[in-house]
Amino acid sequence: MDIKGKKILLIRLSALGDVVFNIPLANILKESGAIVHWLTSEKGFDIVNNNPCCDKTILAPVEKWKKEKNFFKNFFEYIKIIKSLRAEKYDIAIDTQLILKSFIWTKFSGAKRRIVSSSAREGAIYGGNEVIEPLFNDFKLHAVYNYFKFAKYLGLDTSKIKVTLPDYPLEIKEKVDKLLIDIDKTKKNLIIAPATTWNNKHWNKDNWRELISKIDINKYNLIFAGTKKDIELIEYIRCKRGINLAGKTNLKELIELFKKSDILISLDSGSTHLAWATGKPSIISIFTSTPKARYAPIGTKHIPLQGDLKCQPCHKKKCPLNTDKCTNYPSSEEVFDALKEIERNLWKQE
Repeated sequence: MDIKGKKILLIRLSALGDVVFNIPLANILKESGAIVHWLTSEKGFDIVNNNPCCDKTILAPVEKWKKEKNFFKNFFEYIKIIKSLRAEKYDIAIDTQLILKSFIWTKFSGAKRRIVSSSAREGAIYGGNEVIEPLFNDFKLHAVYNYFKFAKYLGLDTSKIKVTLPDYPLEIKEKVDKLLIDIDKTKKNLIIAPATTWNNKHWNKDNWRELISKIDINKYNLIFAGTKKDIELIEYIRCKRGINLAGKTNLKELIELFKKSDILISLDSGSTHLAWATGKPSIISIFTSTPKARYAPIGTKHIPLQGDLKCQPCHKKKCPLNTDKCTNYPSSEEVFDALKEIERNLWKQE
């Protein structure tokens, strides 16, 4: 199908990783000649706004609405955004969120064609008037390729994955340079991002501690990244090695930090997916309860790791067996071996 000149609304509000995984879809739409607008929430705004993958970003401030709990004020803001969407006269709306909070935006977007997937939940399927095949019906297909099903439905070429990010202002780069002013510029930068959202996506903190004790600090600047709530964890695992930047970077600054890194060791987390989007570091990603085949960074320079327990991956927020046993695997030795493999590849390139 020729979508050149068509105006498309892409609806993906959150989570951070899934916003990243939608960027290649947006690039396909844009490079096929469509005018692409993207409706997102605060969680995705800083990586969608001014991103070359779309022409316009619309903010749905759902996090602000949750905090304020002011029904009438929030309702009028919501109606105002709906009116602005309808004024755009979209040809196509694509809902990749596929739950109740995206259903309303899709249903009332005013788009002539409203495309959803049959795997939509919470009644979101009724927001569309065209339904494509299921998404995420197994653990083997990567999220990016699941979202490509919308492009395939429109008859578009999905042979290329293009990930883009906005170009942030100079002051962002200067802030990160200042944070790293004392590092040894002759060493590689190894970032450790040990925290994520779900409890059972975390790796055992003693595994982290064992791993970090093995890393040769004569080769690397060890840099720890996270939010303020991760400070205690990082102080435990780092054994007084490296620098702790937890709580000192916002999302834009974190992206800039990844651009200055050579290797990242992390989990199935927003940090991992953002680092992949920069195209810069080699990433060792540790998977516990979630499937590495679906979420691991794509590319030969990355190494995803997962244990081989019979229950892995369950993809549940709460362990069905109430053991969280998967959080102990892989072993610290396996992760260290992966680091040595990446080391050999990095030094070989020089």
